[in-house]
Amino acid sequence: MKYNVVVVGGGPAGLGAAYEAKKNGAKDVLIIERDRELGGILNQCIHNGFGLHEFKEELTGPEYAHRFIEMIKEENIDYMLNTMVLNITKDKNIEALGEDGLINIKADSIVLAMGCRERTRGAIDIPGYRCAGVYNAGAAQRLSNMEGYMVGKEIVIYGSGDIGLIMARRMTLEGAKVKAVVEVNPHSSGLTRNIVQCLDDFNIPLMLSTGISYIHGKERVKGVTLSKLDENRKPIKGTEEYISCDTVLLSVGLIPENELSVDLGVSLDSKTSGPIVRNSMETNIDGVFACGNVVHVHDLVDFVTKESRIAGKNAALYSLNKLKNNESVKTLASEGISYIVPQNIDTTCDEDINLFMRVRNIYSNKKLVVESNGKVILEKKRKHMIPSEMENIKLSKDLFKDIKENITVSVKEA
Repeated sequence: MKYNVVVVGGGPAGLGAAYEAKKNGAKDVLIIERDRELGGILNQCIHNGFGLHEFKEELTGPEYAHRFIEMIKEENIDYMLNTMVLNITKDKNIEALGEDGLINIKADSIVLAMGCRERTRGAIDIPGYRCAGVYNAGAAQRLSNMEGYMVGKEIVIYGSGDIGLIMARRMTLEGAKVKAVVEVNPHSSGLTRNIVQCLDDFNIPLMLSTGISYIHGKERVKGVTLSKLDENRKPIKGTEEYISCDTVLLSVGLIPENELSVDLGVSLDSKTSGPIVRNSMETNIDGVFACGNVVHVHDLVDFVTKESRIAGKNAALYSLNKLKNNESVKTLASEGISYIVPQNIDTTCDEDINLFMRVRNIYSNKKLVVESNGKVILEKKRKHMIPSEMENIKLSKDLFKDIKENITVSVKEA
């Protein structure tokens, strides 16, 4: 089997990349998806809040996915479901396992769009027996919204990421009692709108600088012991509090799904755990592109789509021998910035470039300063910035004329 562009993953990133690849001249485009249907995580996100940037209206996750699935079908883009990619080689041969056995596919270019997975209980080392009733928040969301199962009646949620906050509301609406959302940081790791709509509107307490120090129960969860944490996240003696519950949902971080990338030899960024990419979204492997949560964890699906369109377009141009890689400069995260994507920018780029980044702390009345060649090339004032909300700076193509050195971004006094 031979295709111009093969997209690994049929979630929002994969759908956007495949559609854009076809629109930009790739004749044969294939999506490989391991689940039973296209749409990825959007299928279980039945709440609204999607599409405000992309479609200028508020949609649920399944509605957002449906729009792109219909676009994929209109463009006659091929897709394989229930198919797992096992291996990708540098000469862009793909080995996959589907319903009919092993499949070998040859691609001119590849887009990695595998998304991310949830960090588990084992990764955060909570003491206690391996009892029933401990779920990742995303797994509980799928069980509740797609499979029709109720995971518990009295619930404590560990971690205030967006999935945890949304599940606090979802479980409440299903009749469960959410006793608390517990967060180790002194601030929430979810969007402000989700704190308001999912916790404040339902009087669910958010306990900051607090950790679960023990999960009680042998057969099933019976309760948790909470402890206040100091600035080094160490439990403070004498602050222990027991809360009875039958279920613990973990919303303790997402990890880009990059096993295939590592085996392929893709260079990863230690901060994002995703591939290091150029502004074309191409990795260090020639003709292999990446986009979406496999590159860095996004908070809005609209931004995933924005990124995937870039990857899909350039994957198509590569397959047509129209993509040229010229001299590039690095983007460097300086004071107050955790990371920047893309990490490399072509200085001869003839399009505007969006820099996506996250700040390290909570900041008020500051500015984002972009510098190169010892000069400030752009400043953007921000009234409020928090680590859980991604920042986006657009660099116009006109700015690249005089840039010959690396670009740094920092947080400074306004």
